[in-house]
Amino acid sequence: MVAGPPSAEFRWFLRHCSVAVPWVLVGNDLLDWYTNRLMRDLPTLTDDQVKRLCADLRHRIIDTVERTGGHLSSSLGAVELAVALHRVFDSAQDRILWDVGHQAYAHKLLTGREEAFDGLRQYGGLSGFPDPDESGHDAYVAGHAGNAVSAALGLALARDRSGLSHDVVAVIGDGSLTTGMSYEALNHAGHASTRLIIVINDNGMSISPTAGSLARRLHMLRTAPTYSALKRSADDVLFRLPLGGRVRWVLKKLKAAIKSMVTPVMLFEQLGITYLGPVDGHDVTSLERVLERARSLERPVVVHVVTRKGKGYKPAEEDPVRYHGVSPSSEREVPAETYSTVFGGALLYLLARDPRIVVVTAAMLDGTGLAGVADKFPSRVFDVGISEQHAVTLAGGLAAGGLRPVVAIYSTFLQRGFDQIVHDVCLPGLPVIFAVDRAGIVGEDGKTHQGIFDLGYLGLMPNMTVLAPRDGLHLSAMLEYAVRCKRPVALRYPRARVPKPIGSVCDADAYQPVAEMLRHGDDVLVIALGSMVAPALEAAEALSCRGIDVGVMDACVAHPLDSAAICAAAAQHRAVVTVEEHVLSGGFGSRVISALHDASLQHISVHRLGVPDKFVPHGARDALLVELGLDAEAIQRACVNAVSRAQAWPVV
Repeated sequence: MVAGPPSAEFRWFLRHCSVAVPWVLVGNDLLDWYTNRLMRDLPTLTDDQVKRLCADLRHRIIDTVERTGGHLSSSLGAVELAVALHRVFDSAQDRILWDVGHQAYAHKLLTGREEAFDGLRQYGGLSGFPDPDESGHDAYVAGHAGNAVSAALGLALARDRSGLSHDVVAVIGDGSLTTGMSYEALNHAGHASTRLIIVINDNGMSISPTAGSLARRLHMLRTAPTYSALKRSADDVLFRLPLGGRVRWVLKKLKAAIKSMVTPVMLFEQLGITYLGPVDGHDVTSLERVLERARSLERPVVVHVVTRKGKGYKPAEEDPVRYHGVSPSSEREVPAETYSTVFGGALLYLLARDPRIVVVTAAMLDGTGLAGVADKFPSRVFDVGISEQHAVTLAGGLAAGGLRPVVAIYSTFLQRGFDQIVHDVCLPGLPVIFAVDRAGIVGEDGKTHQGIFDLGYLGLMPNMTVLAPRDGLHLSAMLEYAVRCKRPVALRYPRARVPKPIGSVCDADAYQPVAEMLRHGDDVLVIALGSMVAPALEAAEALSCRGIDVGVMDACVAHPLDSAAICAAAAQHRAVVTVEEHVLSGGFGSRVISALHDASLQHISVHRLGVPDKFVPHGARDALLVELGLDAEAIQRACVNAVSRAQAWPVV
């Protein structure tokens, strides 16, 4: 069978490698041929071809992310690094781990995914992060910062035990060096002394400018011309002098002293890890030279690469924070009010009123709506970098010292501080407020970022109260309530626009979180949590036209349940439907069933709607909610089924 004309993927490839394509190949065979040929020929490209390839990669990334949304600045800054890595290493055999992964778009394009790149972050398309299920060239799943060195060391030790010889490379950002896990892994790597390459892509940024003293030390090193000049001079002198002897030993000590003058504590070398760099991350030739040097060493090596976030795209270079994560062009309208922006505004109001309130975040000022807060109250906002465990325990210490700390963090990242929430906040019962942003389905960031587990772990903990606002007014009121509390409180809210105010307007100063009946109905009771209240009311209104009378209750409190109100309302119905934007296992619906059982109301038929026991892939949030059966139409179907089941359910 003969294939048709070359696809865009192969035309793109042919611009860089002059080869005769065997057009008798089709389908996966053709794709495998393309990928293998590109991997083989990439090291043979001339300097001009490499520059043209890098320009093409940037153009492709910008063009795609403009339409699909995605992480733009980070991947633009890592284009030359990705090319150099693939010219030096064979990703089909060697293992290259991209920490976090939003700097890996060029890597995806170079490993046979150019044609599929149009579906980046779309449902059924390419993930925005490395994923071994997507490609054998992705060595490890990545979505949370700080895991790459640990995983890479594990792969290197497994290689040694198996008697193999391939290289293992961890590509991390300077922001990842604010994670405690990275230090634990570096400490073990130096002790294990196995062959491992750690590339630090240093652009001075994580999502926001990188916080922490190590970041300042890296900045000193990359910006100090004295160090680089003296280092080169010392190398020249050493090579010209006769080998051996006292002079060479003294000059080596001088070279180390020069390095330590610029970087007060050479952390890596003290840990037993060889340091190479800094090197220009946009000079492919220099990158290849230092990577070849690193792979020749039989011990762990850190390669310090200096890049510019947003390289090659002026808007992203000038504002790398704004262009870190870009929304699809179809969504770039007048900014709508989101739960995050409501939270930021409410917090500003409370900070002005109460001097005890302070804020802690983990490298996500903008994403959690705190940018304006940090501008107005800089001394009361603590950005600890990508250090979620430290953020939680720091907040515990602040609370023990008489303050009211608010920890603003994404649901998917808060789970990294599980032990600290248990041991350092809930056990002593300290008044820490957790603003759990991105709770529920986050959309295009996919399975590593879906915030669908927080109720499961927060709801396990004594002393913890978990609240879920149904609209912006209730979020503001709950935040004021949390400040008044003398125990831990978590507010979980989605990555979504806030709906119009639902039900009665609450008085924030006197607000008390209790389950509230929003609509009375005789046939079935829907008990909804947080973001699911609005679609539940929409479903009830639609069913009323079909003669089905649906009651709707806003549970409001996810843990501990307002069991008295829920059981009293449920007792008036033979069927109950619970709706939550969370996994069913260990979720809100399970707690409702337990409460009804404890109240001897087990004769009531309960149907639970929520996320099934699986990791949810990437895609538009609204589309995923439909797919998961968490939209108004799915709630209608569940209510109809619940009424039918209740009619056959034995009356006790």
